[in-house]
Amino acid sequence: MPVTIIQTALDNGLIYGLIALSLFVSFTILNICDLSTDGCYMLGAAVGVAVTIAGHPLLAIPASMAAGICSGFVTAQLQTRFGVQSILAGIIVNTGLYTINLMVMGMKTNLNIVGKDTIFTLIEKLIPGAFWKTWHRSVFLLLLLVLICFVLYRFLGTRLGLSIRATGDSPAMVRASSINTAFTVTVGLCIGGALTGMAGCLIGQYNKNSEINMGTGMVTIALASLIIGQTLFGRGKMAVRIAGTVAGSVIYRFIIAAALRMNVPTQAFKLVSAVIVAVAIAAPAVRQMAAERMQQRNAGRSRRKAAQQRGRG
Repeated sequence: MPVTIIQTALDNGLIYGLIALSLFVSFTILNICDLSTDGCYMLGAAVGVAVTIAGHPLLAIPASMAAGICSGFVTAQLQTRFGVQSILAGIIVNTGLYTINLMVMGMKTNLNIVGKDTIFTLIEKLIPGAFWKTWHRSVFLLLLLVLICFVLYRFLGTRLGLSIRATGDSPAMVRASSINTAFTVTVGLCIGGALTGMAGCLIGQYNKNSEINMGTGMVTIALASLIIGQTLFGRGKMAVRIAGTVAGSVIYRFIIAAALRMNVPTQAFKLVSAVIVAVAIAAPAVRQMAAERMQQRNAGRSRRKAAQQRGRG
């Protein structure tokens, strides 16, 4: 692949790794299917681009994270306080965010920040040189993901983090231990919303625009990345699971880049994503079936050899 394609795939994989981490917290840790990801991602992009247009590219990131936290909080309140099922709560929030995102963008379907400073242009100006000019975005995103993965790993090892993990494993046991599950669910979904909002802001500044439908399909992309990471890196230690989630996102983007090189039409990318998810989900079962068939063949060979030896005797 050309360097530009490799760089773009790496950059997008790292940014989408934030969404995969968000789904890791909600889907894997809390065992909650949060379908508000599409709208929350678009909310982060809309807020990030709007704040950047106002001349504050650095403040755009915390502003987008705060917007994502608000989205996660509303989703959590619908589930914990009003008893709405997680899937339905995500659909409700995602639907409402469509209009909110339009309002953030001044009732426009798209905004662009061409000619405006972004966090990437500011970082590019820090160090002169051809290498830095080419790879400054990749280096920045890689360091940012390493930092976020480290903070998330440390947080999940704290008392609150362990409570969140226990909530996903056994809510009844957590409630019996006098832990407020509504609070742990809210914190978990707010963390996921913050990560998704940050991803939206970064992709908005990376592409220098936000478009109202750019969040469509983010749940599928994040799920594909998450499952690829779990399939390849397993479900071992928490640090490996977190790193594997980000690695799965990067691998997914390289698969999409390879599909582009093979001239797969962009209209077919949804199908490609669905096939990747299906293959990743089915991979463990396929491996198990292959192992069982191998055991059956070995057992059959052993029985035949034993029968032959008895016949000779």
